[in-house]
Amino acid sequence: MQEWLPADARPPDYVLELYITGATPNSLRAVLNLKDICEQYLAGRYELTIIDIYQQPELAQTARIVAAPTLIKVSPEPRRWLVGDLSDRPQALRLLGMDPGSGSEPDTQPAQTS
Repeated sequence: MQEWLPADARPPDYVLELYITGATPNSLRAVLNLKDICEQYLAGRYELTIIDIYQQPELAQTARIVAAPTLIKVSPEPRRWLVGDLSDRPQALRLLGMDPGSGSEPDTQPAQTS
């Protein structure tokens, strides 16, 4: 399990968990895509934990992960899940509660999931 924490001491605005399956192409793509999204839109405001379900299957079982890569937005509420490599940036931003067309600020409406 790897954690990236914001440089400042205040609690993060976003707590994210990314469940991956080792160093597979989809997992690597998901990590790169998510880090890019976080640095562009949430710089200094997030905590990201990457969990390899091969190394820590008990965490995947507890979180009820059935496919990987899976991103869970733990906070802010509501908790949301997104399965895939996060290459669909507008969908990933909606999961984070952001308006994909507006830039970096969270949307005032709850994110819609399909």
